[in-house]
Amino acid sequence: MLEELGRFCAEEIAPLNLPGDREGSRCDAGRVTTPGGFRAAYDKFVQMGWQGLPHPVEYGGQGLPRTVGAAAGEILNAANMSFALCPLLTDGAIEALRHFGSHQMKAVYLPKLVAGHWTGTMNLTEPQAGSDLALLRTRAEAQGDGTYRITGTKIFITYGEHDLAENIIHLVLARTPDAPRGVKGISLFLVPKVLPDGSRNRVTCQSIEHKLGVRASPTCVLNYEGATGFLIGSENAGLEYMFTMMNAARFAVGVQGVAISDRATQQALAYAQSRLQGRPVDGSTPGAVAIIQHPDVRRMLSHMRATTEACRALAIFAAGWQDRGDAAMTEFLVPLVKGFSTEMAVQVTSLGVQIHGGMGFIEETGAAQHYRDARILPIYEGTTAIQANDLLGRKTLRDGGTTATRIAAMIAETEAALGGGSSVARDIAARLGAARQDFEAAVAYLLAASTNEAYGGAVPYLMLAGNLVAGWQMARSVLAGEAFAGDRDFMAAKAATARFYARHILPDTGLQRARIIQGAASLLDAAV
Repeated sequence: MLEELGRFCAEEIAPLNLPGDREGSRCDAGRVTTPGGFRAAYDKFVQMGWQGLPHPVEYGGQGLPRTVGAAAGEILNAANMSFALCPLLTDGAIEALRHFGSHQMKAVYLPKLVAGHWTGTMNLTEPQAGSDLALLRTRAEAQGDGTYRITGTKIFITYGEHDLAENIIHLVLARTPDAPRGVKGISLFLVPKVLPDGSRNRVTCQSIEHKLGVRASPTCVLNYEGATGFLIGSENAGLEYMFTMMNAARFAVGVQGVAISDRATQQALAYAQSRLQGRPVDGSTPGAVAIIQHPDVRRMLSHMRATTEACRALAIFAAGWQDRGDAAMTEFLVPLVKGFSTEMAVQVTSLGVQIHGGMGFIEETGAAQHYRDARILPIYEGTTAIQANDLLGRKTLRDGGTTATRIAAMIAETEAALGGGSSVARDIAARLGAARQDFEAAVAYLLAASTNEAYGGAVPYLMLAGNLVAGWQMARSVLAGEAFAGDRDFMAAKAATARFYARHILPDTGLQRARIIQGAASLLDAAV
């Protein structure tokens, strides 16, 4: 199934990436037109049933595990991240309605969303609010017939208006007139573009943003002008409900980081294999050679490959815990997938530009687009700092480090297993053990630190934990490879990549440990 998706994406979706970036989406009098080819490709995407891959069979989905859904999401996003953002948000809307929608809502909306005939959006922020949802002003007034009148403006709404689907289902945060102040007074509403009676709802696209990257994806300013909405669940519980959609989206954005890293790595490798420039430093050839033969180019390519594979393993590992229904592990890992993988995507795509040299700075090669597209990933669906604060406050301090300690114990078991393997396995075990000790020391410090000191180290803590868990998965792949009787060349390459990660990337945990434990005073006292 994944191979067939890969074929479809290579033939139908990937060719739209560069021209879609150049053309962008357009807004004319509230109507949004996506770039040429997008609508035909989306029709094929729907006909083949790709939207429903990880969703329940009872609503028309294929009911496959989240691990398969994560792998499919990477393939689609690697082909064309702007295109993939539409199904990504629909997935989040499906999750929210599955958990909190009424039976009638599920019956009416889920089959259409799972099929992809309708798409979904998430309407959180407003011009004055940013990430502070306590400042939301959008109003919802009960009409006495079970509906609400929604009035306000929402910004940064991905695929808030487009020409791909029959209907768009907006999930909107708003306040009722007597709601408590702050986040405790937020409710969640379903506001369709087209109402059940077939009439057009009073929601319009005021404009679309002109962005650094993902230019083919329409990012809309939506005006709700007394639109008809339907309450999801109970009043004043909207933020709790929306977190289900947000967590699904955050995980998916982390997968986007893996995807764009992989796309950049593939392109940089192909360029390095074909670009002739410079004689080898060892003098083995008198003329110019492919730049992949130069040690520093190999270093950059190895860094890109190892980081991408590690972040992929991290994402699939987290999806596996979702499939198992282990809430504590899932909640700890999602900020790592989102925060670490997206920060690494910026680094990997930057290296891709560097390998292309001056040609990487030229838009025609496509390397620059990957870099531009990657830059939004550590920002939307919660910045890296928001992910880090969540990891520290809700996932580490709140349970007294219980989940963090559990992970460290599991890593120690992997170290012991590696110790009985090959020399490469033992080498990786030593570095993994050092990184685990950095993690344990950081957790102990953060549990005892003052609030400002702890949160001053939140992002370094996220980067340390993400690096460690990703490196742990690379180490596990070595164990799997040594017990595998299949493609030995593939597994040898996997082991070499894991060793590179252990030697060149995993040692950064020591730097993050120092920033957390020794850097608090200089951070808080710094002149800004």
